[in-house]
Amino acid sequence: MKIRRLIGKLICSLIFLSVLGCVQLGIPWVVELKCEHMYDPLGVSTQQPRFSWINWSAIEGARQTAYQLLVATSADALTEEKADLWNSGKVLSPSNLLIEYQGAPLQSRGLLYWKVRVWDGEDNVSKWSKPATFSIGILEEGDWEASYIGYPSENGFQQCPQFRKLFSVGKVEKGDSYLLHVNSLGYHELFLNGQRVGDEVLSPAVSQFNKRSLINSYNVTPYLKAGDNDLVIWLGSGWYSEGLPGVVGEGPMVRAQLEKNSGQSTETVVVTNDSWQARNSEYRRISNWRSGRYGGEEVTGNLEATTLAFKEPGKVSWGRATVIEVPKYAVTPQRVEPNRIVEEISPSTVQKLNDSTYLVDMGITLAGWFEIIFPPLKTGQRVVLEYADHLDENGELAHQGQVDHYIASGNGIELFKNRFNYHGFRYVKLSNLHDSPSLANIRGYLIHTDFEHTSSFECSDTDLNRIHDMVVYTLQCLGLGGYLVDCPQIERLGYGGDGNASTVTAQTMFNLAPMYNNWLDAWMDVVREDGGMPHTAPNPYSAGGGPYWCGFIISASWHTYQHYGDIRVLEKYYPVMQQWLGYVEAHSVDGLLKRWPDTDYRGWYLGDWATPDGVGDPNHLDERSVDLVNNCYLSICFSQMADIAGYLNREEDKARYLEMKRQLNTIIHDTFFDEETGCYATGSQIDLTFPLLADVVPQSLREEVVNTLIERTEKEDNGHLNTGLVGIPIMMEWAAKNNQPEFIYSMLKKKTYPGYLYMLENGATTTWEHWNGARSRIHNCFNGVGQWFYQSVGGIRPIDGKVAYSEICIDPQIPSGVTWAKTRVKTPNGWVGLHWEVMDNRMTMNVEVPVGSIAKVKCPDTVTEVTVNQQPHALSGEPAGLELASGKYTVEYVW
Repeated sequence: MKIRRLIGKLICSLIFLSVLGCVQLGIPWVVELKCEHMYDPLGVSTQQPRFSWINWSAIEGARQTAYQLLVATSADALTEEKADLWNSGKVLSPSNLLIEYQGAPLQSRGLLYWKVRVWDGEDNVSKWSKPATFSIGILEEGDWEASYIGYPSENGFQQCPQFRKLFSVGKVEKGDSYLLHVNSLGYHELFLNGQRVGDEVLSPAVSQFNKRSLINSYNVTPYLKAGDNDLVIWLGSGWYSEGLPGVVGEGPMVRAQLEKNSGQSTETVVVTNDSWQARNSEYRRISNWRSGRYGGEEVTGNLEATTLAFKEPGKVSWGRATVIEVPKYAVTPQRVEPNRIVEEISPSTVQKLNDSTYLVDMGITLAGWFEIIFPPLKTGQRVVLEYADHLDENGELAHQGQVDHYIASGNGIELFKNRFNYHGFRYVKLSNLHDSPSLANIRGYLIHTDFEHTSSFECSDTDLNRIHDMVVYTLQCLGLGGYLVDCPQIERLGYGGDGNASTVTAQTMFNLAPMYNNWLDAWMDVVREDGGMPHTAPNPYSAGGGPYWCGFIISASWHTYQHYGDIRVLEKYYPVMQQWLGYVEAHSVDGLLKRWPDTDYRGWYLGDWATPDGVGDPNHLDERSVDLVNNCYLSICFSQMADIAGYLNREEDKARYLEMKRQLNTIIHDTFFDEETGCYATGSQIDLTFPLLADVVPQSLREEVVNTLIERTEKEDNGHLNTGLVGIPIMMEWAAKNNQPEFIYSMLKKKTYPGYLYMLENGATTTWEHWNGARSRIHNCFNGVGQWFYQSVGGIRPIDGKVAYSEICIDPQIPSGVTWAKTRVKTPNGWVGLHWEVMDNRMTMNVEVPVGSIAKVKCPDTVTEVTVNQQPHALSGEPAGLELASGKYTVEYVW
């Protein structure tokens, strides 16, 4: 026993010394490995994938000086000696972001493995990271052996057919992987041997069907068994609906291919063809997926009936699938995470309205599914479920065209749950139900694309916290399907204006690099031959907007590059940006962009949108304001294009766009500035703020225009926000760049109409489409305020020209009454954090800087002495400040 204890102590001592030795390394851990911005992606869309990771260290000043990557066809081969695809060797580089694969050609669609280690500034090497995986998707049409199959029937787009195939496999050997590639036109779910494959829902993401459909890949190895296997694919139409661009046939259809992968070899096991069985399921779609008519689903029968096709498929009747010819559009692997159920929500109340009608209040608005186990029902009893995000002024359910039906079997578990549609709702009215449902038998499911939450903000002012948290939750409700919708319940469209208004906020709060890859593909796919752009992407039908909507292709690409450092985004979409600017030039008169014609794919010509009624009554349709706003936005686009051209080494283009901006700004000022009033155009908040942000205002007039803005806000607008969708992010960006926290704070604190606190005081849990709550109460109009919390009060701002937070400005802008704030933003290098607190004129800042980034801390002009970790530290630069390498620091000074 003594010997055992001695051995145990010796082992513990060795472990302790080993851990202690690791901690002394500059970079002991390499974590969060990603391929093409995603964790362990299946079916990436390139044969030159890129790898990223985060270096973690507790040592101040730690930095990466080199890395080594290994890529192999199996986990066992993932060593320096055996790596059969790529051993990069020691590469001298500080980069940990999007390192391009340079190994043997990647032709296999099998599961591949990789890991990485790094060296620090003292040439110490880290441990190898844990292995990560990826696979290459089907990239060439010639690699498909499968055919598209469907099950044509009357009202085929309303049907949700199921397709079945029996097949056999031998023993599943170690190292073999079976990948199922699914290209469905409409939503799909997969079942193998009675088990649901994965936890993805409402797949695939959106695309423009007359240009592109998407492939989802699944590792089904764990679901297989030696011998006979039973595969069922279940479809619902979703956006693949009759009359929309690129939609053919008489219902949803699918092409699928199961492949066995052993190392670099691939063997096709199963393909879709006319040998598959088919049937119409117990689910049926309601309505035709148009604005205000997204309907819902009708379910017939009990839970046992709806699951029989998977658990005991031999007990249901099957017909025969039909092979269908589909036009030759692009078919590409999905470049964004799938949708998933991310939260389960219990209802707050069930209210009896009459003997057969009940109103369920979920207590919070959400986008997703509704589930209920009904009390006993009679055979054939039809229960109607109607949904809305709010009640009208009479306490009635607002009519939003959202409805489900359940037709009872009269026995078994009578359960309704959405499957191939979703709702935006808080309230559910249940009609033709004669017994009260139990709260315990009702659930809501919040669904969104499975993006990563990458931020937090909290401060001493609970009002600001409430607004911030509402914006965070709203964006989660809007991010379903690989894009940001305007609203999930009424239009469900990827409006560029709403997207532009929220991009900086959303990309700060979440890792949306994959989502924007998918969404920008859709924008690329909808440009017309003459360069015209629609107002939504995908663009299933005409929708309203203006240049701020169309220019999403420029602004969103630029911000995506700034946040995530992906140069391929700029390279890929730059020609589309130029094409659209050619269209803009064709519709400019005397140097100013003027109203262009409506088309069959877009309508209206807006400047700002959704401005408040009754507060100064700004007329956002006034031609002067419309033209000013659109030309100021065009000036911003020229700035972004010049920067993009610079990163792409197109120096002639850069010079040309800078000159176009200079000329345009001169014309804007000469055309819209009124010397007598000191205002631009109508003098509304956006008409004064946008020229300031776009550098239209001459330096000699800037102070005057700022004073006019502040005075008019107080006198004309009663100190309220008085702008709309476009104006909110413009004001937030200008205020953060020009140290105007008090101006924004005073407006955000208003609890009367219009304002964010007015929404919250009137029961909002998500932001509204209009300040007065009209129409939609889950919307993407006013979420651009979110960036202000991080960049102003939170004090964390990216520095212009420094991509992916390689350098960060630490500069809390503190409105009166706010005494502390805690803010964190997860960048491609890791977490940036700032916790500041002011007490008795002393500022204390706890700053966290990730490996690979530099923080530049700004200090007030009056500050002469600063301590860093209780040691005196000299200020430098103009304005005065200090520079911090990676690590955690406490910075203090007297204010």
